[in-house]
Formats: sequence, structure tokens, C-alpha cells
Amino acid sequence: MEFKKGNGWRCCYDPETGRYTAEIGGGPNHDLYEINKDIYDHVDDPDVEYPTRLIHNGRHLYMAVDDRCGPPYTVVLDSDYEKLCPWAKTEIRGHLWDEDMTDAAVEVFASEADNREQRRAKKKEREEKRKEK
Repeated sequence: MEFKKGNGWRCCYDPETGRYTAEIGGGPNHDLYEINKDIYDHVDDPDVEYPTRLIHNGRHLYMAVDDRCGPPYTVVLDSDYEKLCPWAKTEIRGHLWDEDMTDAAVEVFASEADNREQRRAKKKEREEKRKEK
């Protein structure tokens, strides 16, 4: 795996899978993203003032929040985040949003539009499994 690092962010290219991923923050507050080659290639350009803004253009996979403005919580936007980012150190902190809450948030927030197709497919799978029982 190949990495690029900066202040508050880290990006990874996995040549085995051809996948680009990124992490913003770390410890109790961090986010994981699936990014594209263009973001990876330019994230450390000297003319990029805020690399994290560039990373935010990727597909959000995971979010851990412990900002002391309320109780800590974790949102898993893509349940495959550990496979997509095996290099990232993640920890479920505080309350883990359930699938229904996460599905609702993805449908409402424009910033999570890239997750809608994936979340809808997973929701359909869950509903089919419930029907089988």
C-alpha cells in the first residue's frame, strides 16, 4: 500500500485492488472515505490549500464523533469500510447508529448522496432476509 500524509489526513492507494481511500482526523474524531485517483494525485499539491476539502468529495464510509458537544457516536455508512480501508484504525465509540437511522440520514443529507445506491441495496438485502425468517 502506498500512502500520502498531511496535517489531519492520510490517503492510501492499494495497488492490489486499485482502490483509493482516505482518512481525515484520527482518534476519537475521524472519517473514512473512498476517493478517486484524481483526488489522490492532487491531495498533496502545493496549491491545494485545504486537502481535507478535496477528500470530502469522496464517498463517505465511516464517521466517529466525540467532540464533547454531546455523547460520542459512530456512523457506519458502508458496512464494508474495514475491507475498503484495512489500514485504518477504527473504533466504535459511544452510540452506533442503527441501519435505519443511517439509511434515513443518507437519504436526507445531500453530502451523503454517493452512498444512496449502496445503502438502498443493503437495505433491500436486509428486508429480504427478514421476510425469509
